[in-house]
Amino acid sequence: MSSTEASVDKYDAVRKDIVKAFPDEDYDDGSFAPVVLRLAWHASGTYDQHKKDGGSDGATMRFKAESADGANAGLDVARNFLEPIKAKHAWISYADLWTLAGCVAVEHMGGPHIEWTGGRRDSQAEAENPPINRLPDGALGKDHILDVFVGRMGFTVQETVALIGAHTVGRCHSNRSGFEGPWTETPTRFSNQFYKQLLNNQWVEKKWDGPRQFVDAEDGDLMMLPTDMALLEQPFREYVDLYAKDKQKFFDDFAAAFLKLVELGVSKRGKL
Repeated sequence: MSSTEASVDKYDAVRKDIVKAFPDEDYDDGSFAPVVLRLAWHASGTYDQHKKDGGSDGATMRFKAESADGANAGLDVARNFLEPIKAKHAWISYADLWTLAGCVAVEHMGGPHIEWTGGRRDSQAEAENPPINRLPDGALGKDHILDVFVGRMGFTVQETVALIGAHTVGRCHSNRSGFEGPWTETPTRFSNQFYKQLLNNQWVEKKWDGPRQFVDAEDGDLMMLPTDMALLEQPFREYVDLYAKDKQKFFDDFAAAFLKLVELGVSKRGKL
């Protein structure tokens, strides 16, 4: 059986095993869900609408060139986390497993249900890998965001702001991305807190030996990347204001944008 031939019940069994495995008191903030969401995001965010390559189809992060990309540092944790589930459900492709797990992670953390469907294949050759350095660089600014999200991947500005809202969960690690700290006080709960914190806190540059990032002026426990701070500028700001006020609107828009992200470049061979 392949991912394209599986029934709804088969996928539901995978979902249940993913959810059961997420909690772990010894990992980060007690859950693998945020890093699994990051895996799905990064596996999909290599798509180029002009060259028609990259994206989640192929699960090309299985190969060294993409897995060793600095932007993917630490994602071996998420890939290894999913290996026992892949071993149990050998019929599912890695490309489907990684993207399904990311969608399940969002809902598990209290976020919206995402209407994921299967049918992705696994690449058998590293030659199919997209070029590295396509993923967003948190150290850059507004022009970079527009180039990557709007210019290369084909998202609208509003979809871009919604997708970056995934920073409402998880944290940065200095031994991975170089940055350090969580964006919100609830790093395992999916909410619109990212936008609220961005607007309501006073942010100052962190004084340290690491890359340029910002911390809240009050106690320095929370952080923002330069790309996050760029969302306070136009053309992004109106959507930050909107999502900070309306959590349901953020959930609706994130669900649609994230589904679009994980389907970029995917030629569906089956549909639930």
